[in-house]
Amino acid sequence: MRLLLSFVVLAFGLLASADPVLSAYRVHERRAHIPTGWSYNRKHDSSAVIPLRFALKQNNIDAIGDYLNEVSHPESTEYGKHWTAGEVFRKFSPSTETIGAVRAWLEENGFDASRAKLTRNRGWIEVQVTVEEAERLLQTEYHVYGHETGHEHVACDSYHLPEHVQPHVDFVTPTVHFDAKILKRSGSGSTDGVGRSIGQPGSGAHPKTTGEIQTLLNELEACDQQITPICLRALYGLVYEPLAASKNSYGIVEYTPQAYLQSDLDMFHGNFSDGLVGVAPYMVSIDGGYAQTEYTGFDYNGESDLDLEYGMNLVTAKQQVTLYQAGDMVEGASFNNFLDAIDGTYCTYEGGDDPTQDGVFPDPYGGGYEGPEDCGTAKPTNVISTSYAYNEADLTPSYTARQCSEYAKLGLMGVTVLYSSGDYGVAGNGGYCLTANGSYSLNGTIFNPSFPGTCPYITSVGATQVNPNSTVLQPEGACEQVIYSGGGFSNYFAMPSYQQTAVEYYLTNYYPQYPPDIWNSSGMSRGYPDISANGANYVVAIDGQFELVYGTSCSSPVSGAILTMVNDARLAVGKSPIGFINPTIYSTDFAGAFNDITMGGNQGCGTAGYTSVPGWDPVTGLGTPNFPKLVARWLLLP
Repeated sequence: MRLLLSFVVLAFGLLASADPVLSAYRVHERRAHIPTGWSYNRKHDSSAVIPLRFALKQNNIDAIGDYLNEVSHPESTEYGKHWTAGEVFRKFSPSTETIGAVRAWLEENGFDASRAKLTRNRGWIEVQVTVEEAERLLQTEYHVYGHETGHEHVACDSYHLPEHVQPHVDFVTPTVHFDAKILKRSGSGSTDGVGRSIGQPGSGAHPKTTGEIQTLLNELEACDQQITPICLRALYGLVYEPLAASKNSYGIVEYTPQAYLQSDLDMFHGNFSDGLVGVAPYMVSIDGGYAQTEYTGFDYNGESDLDLEYGMNLVTAKQQVTLYQAGDMVEGASFNNFLDAIDGTYCTYEGGDDPTQDGVFPDPYGGGYEGPEDCGTAKPTNVISTSYAYNEADLTPSYTARQCSEYAKLGLMGVTVLYSSGDYGVAGNGGYCLTANGSYSLNGTIFNPSFPGTCPYITSVGATQVNPNSTVLQPEGACEQVIYSGGGFSNYFAMPSYQQTAVEYYLTNYYPQYPPDIWNSSGMSRGYPDISANGANYVVAIDGQFELVYGTSCSSPVSGAILTMVNDARLAVGKSPIGFINPTIYSTDFAGAFNDITMGGNQGCGTAGYTSVPGWDPVTGLGTPNFPKLVARWLLLP
């Protein structure tokens, strides 16, 4: 499966020249606009030194979808035969030819081996250069931009590479990429705004609340008003006691300063699962991550409390839950920092992080985590749920392609990766939509898809609700209370083969009646979400009180818990974990294994959004899990 759309591939410049010296320069990456919150400050000082880094093209990466499909499709003879980390490295590490081509070009331009150094992971070539040298080498101009918080960033509008070098380089930093995180305000002695990476307070990607609950209604008859664990077990048929917990694992990812409070977990479990009172998740600290208690409140504790209270309850006290706590209180962390820690092939062999997007450790700003960056230090669990997201347009096609490939590698190793699809319908985080020039606006009309939800190698999870005045015995609808299920079509990634039949059926029978310039109407792009689960009216203990919580942040950990129990059933009879589930759940073998959602929509960008219809749709995907059907069908697979 070649999953990047053609315009992305063309951006890499696939032409080559027989004469490197005379090879023409071509634009490698271009940024259309300055992101929201940033403004131009000044031309950068030509004598300033910057760390120029070239991300080398990986070997065989265009075929990674095919390799993943081989071990993930139920009709494949290789189903369930997952790869080792070593096998992943040997298949995808950059070639000697790629390393040689970039090194030779740099040497021709005055950067010999004493300056241009290949990182020990063989994925980057680094060279310390002045701004003047970088501008000459990349045929660009560097500027300093300021953020409304006071943070500054170095970037250019576009940059160029020779035609014969382009096929060997994914991207260069620092160039067109902007920080995905905002550090403390310049000149501020307080820590307000620290660690504000993706999905953290102020990003618009965290769950929502309508406030404190005065009276708990832990009854099946009241599930349209308050969702508690018994509601979810009834909705999805989750009546199961783990049999192979020692062989199984379930991980939930949080990003500092988001953190749980043990007193909140105990308050929740005291009401809904006595056997978990006093039980803490097994915490894996990544790059200084810890369960901070300096800052409390819904913005700091809501996400983590929600994820752990329901994740731990649904897998029962028999199954340990792993908490991956990423990032310190100053630098924060990105998805790539988390990926570094759980998969050594990513940072040791593939090419590491983009310092313009990812936390850099030890903390270069001071005051944060000073230990070495965690790399391959934590074993990935069988299922990993994350309730944080970017907008796809926040990042360049090269950056998203590289990260998406890493999720494919986890799938090759048997890991199920879930991401919430977003809470603003067809709009992006915070309700922002795109404009004709590619910028963000609350008044924009162009749909703004989520990432990693659009990555074809993860499972994107949307949100449903028990409709008002309905019961758990009646069909759910798409969530239309407080939040709207994120969904739509990617602007970066092509439609994967596993969902082609389902998406084409939707487009043929329920084609959205919107102008083609406000959504990707090509019929060739990745559709999301893949599945959904309830995301409205959750009872969550937060800072010593019960609150009603809403969001796909609820849906992802619940789906992860259900899939973890499917893994338990397979492991108990000596079978492999389910790994990357998308080729399986879209197959005819699993027709009817999800509860189809046919009511509701996901409004945004001044429109009604898409509508839930029979079959797959870009609101709730294939529907909500039916555990008895899912476990029975997965047990039939090798």
